[in-house]
Amino acid sequence: MKLDGSCHCGKVRFSVESYGPVPYMRCYCSICRKTAGSGGYGINLSGQFDTLRIHGGEHAKSYQVEKRLTEHGAGAPEGEPSSALRAYCVACGTALWVYSPEWPELVHPFAGVIDTELPTPPETVHIMLDYKAPWVEVPSGAGHTHFPAYPEESLEAWHRRHGLWEGPE
Repeated sequence: MKLDGSCHCGKVRFSVESYGPVPYMRCYCSICRKTAGSGGYGINLSGQFDTLRIHGGEHAKSYQVEKRLTEHGAGAPEGEPSSALRAYCVACGTALWVYSPEWPELVHPFAGVIDTELPTPPETVHIMLDYKAPWVEVPSGAGHTHFPAYPEESLEAWHRRHGLWEGPE
């Protein structure tokens, strides 16, 4: 599925092909919450990095966060830089996507900047709950799955399990 996205002011527009376009996972770590989330969480989608096309790229810059054990359960020493680079628009501050050289074939646009109509998820997975802000209320009940840290199931595996994978077999 082709995803089109843009920042708030429209100076950065992009497109990317996604095999797993369903916005099903909410991450409550402080990195996602503070850099891409307003409801106390961030929602990252999956895209194929080699298909990322950026218009207005001169307005897109990246930020490399430092991990903090009190904010993120990655097991990194205090102050260690994250491998991920988070792109944002310098004109309006909109968070756009995250890219990590650990997975060079992938880029993860934030669901909130996607202009393409996205599918409704059959389930919502809530991750990194040990690191959520105390004021955040996490929905529970049917259709909600919870994890204190990262789940073992990948984004691809989740899409496959639900019959929503649009990529190669």
